[in-house]
Amino acid sequence: MFIQTESTPNPATLKFLPGQDVLGVGTADFPTADSARKSPLATRIYAVDGVSGVFFGVDFVTVTKADDVEWDHIKPAILGSIMEHYQSGQPVMDGDHAPASGHAEHTGGDGEIVDQIKELLDTRVRPAVAQDGGDITFHGFDRGVVYLHMQGACAGCPSSTLTLKMGIENLLRHYIPEVTEVRPVAA
Repeated sequence: MFIQTESTPNPATLKFLPGQDVLGVGTADFPTADSARKSPLATRIYAVDGVSGVFFGVDFVTVTKADDVEWDHIKPAILGSIMEHYQSGQPVMDGDHAPASGHAEHTGGDGEIVDQIKELLDTRVRPAVAQDGGDITFHGFDRGVVYLHMQGACAGCPSSTLTLKMGIENLLRHYIPEVTEVRPVAA
């Protein structure tokens, strides 16, 4: 098995490409070692000292390191953990935990606007962000403000505010006049 790695815009996060499906569909975010219990693969990766975040996409794994750790010191152990997992035959996720589909349900009015926002996110934003090892999901729309949650390499990325404000906000405002602002939310 040959696992490729790619840098991301976030210097604390690397993208690992095992050359096969990780989730196949959806995403899964493990911001803490405790949250990784539902995934044998995430648990293995968190066993490496210095790992502070794990995120799964369709065909990639992004790993975030602690600030006081160098990639040169932990990257070989992470590669080994991913390889061991795939050779073990264990599932990526425990059977009773399904990956996230992408967006929170919106219960207020504005259904047509929300549908347009989700469509633009799914077709224009999420594929580009996945290239960088992350994901952005819809969390709400209220009085012109779109609330988005950033995951994987996007969470904590120095350029994430610029991505939200200059990229996503401008895109949504261009196509949907009712959108006045985009704000990040914590999980």
